[in-house]
Amino acid sequence: MKTLERFSQFVGNTFAYWVILFAVVAFLLPSGFTWIVPLITPLLGIIMFGMGLTMSASDFKGVIKRPFEVFVVVAGQFLIMPLLAFALAKGLQLSPEVAVGVILVGCCPGGTSSNVMTFLAKGDVPLSVTATAVTTVLAPIVTPALILLFASEWIEVSPVSLFISIVNVVIIPIVLGLLVKRFFNRQATASVKVLPLVSAVAIIGIVAAVVSNSQAQIAQTGLAIFGVVILHNILGYLLGFAFAKLLRMDLPKVKTASIEVGMQNSGLGAQLATAHFSPLAAVPSAIFSVWHNISGSILANIFAKMGSSEKEAADILKEKTL
Repeated sequence: MKTLERFSQFVGNTFAYWVILFAVVAFLLPSGFTWIVPLITPLLGIIMFGMGLTMSASDFKGVIKRPFEVFVVVAGQFLIMPLLAFALAKGLQLSPEVAVGVILVGCCPGGTSSNVMTFLAKGDVPLSVTATAVTTVLAPIVTPALILLFASEWIEVSPVSLFISIVNVVIIPIVLGLLVKRFFNRQATASVKVLPLVSAVAIIGIVAAVVSNSQAQIAQTGLAIFGVVILHNILGYLLGFAFAKLLRMDLPKVKTASIEVGMQNSGLGAQLATAHFSPLAAVPSAIFSVWHNISGSILANIFAKMGSSEKEAADILKEKTL
């Protein structure tokens, strides 16, 4: 078990490299990964089940203890990224399928890896966990409504079908995870140690499936989509940072808002695109899955140094005043 735990930690720490590796292999050898396409929904369900195993009532206490801060991060998540996606789709005159794919990513709740990035960035981890939990729980209502609002210009949207899909692949697995944790706490606690490995394998599988299923479309338009995804993600970080700063949050909370806004549950975006739209619409989510883990790691490193610099400055000031 210890060996498995160490391997799980290793995969978690090198996750971005594995995603890139399998995305490239799936692109070069698509026939070897197309069999995973029907498993996208179960794989996302496994990720959400794992999230349920790690969730508790304390994750939502922040809503009561500091509602304003949670509201700011959640509002930033569901306002900034959808609006950015719509603006990019219109401004860059994206094709209907690509536009819908970018908007899908923007309308998804926060990604679970944002909690890890917030920790590495020396941000406010409890706030990050609460915000991710709240946006995930709100997703069945808010995500279909946002997709209907922003994507219906390009394609017909059925919010009821989207609601059912999100409940099936997000809410039900999370509830099952919570129930398992409640009634089989000892076993659930032990299994949490290998969750990074399980989640990583599931996300890698989703990315490989989408890339292999859309290999031809990626070959034609992948570079352009990659550029849009990078722009969407980086602008999300910047505007999330500015939004929290404008509302006079302290640095750890500003870092958290930036990361929470910029990082999306792109696995959900890929599942919704595959189930309700088209393979090409799933490509932005697949690329986002690869890119936001790279950019999140870089940003966390930058933010961590910002925190260290301020702490060092405070320590020096303290020494001089003593």
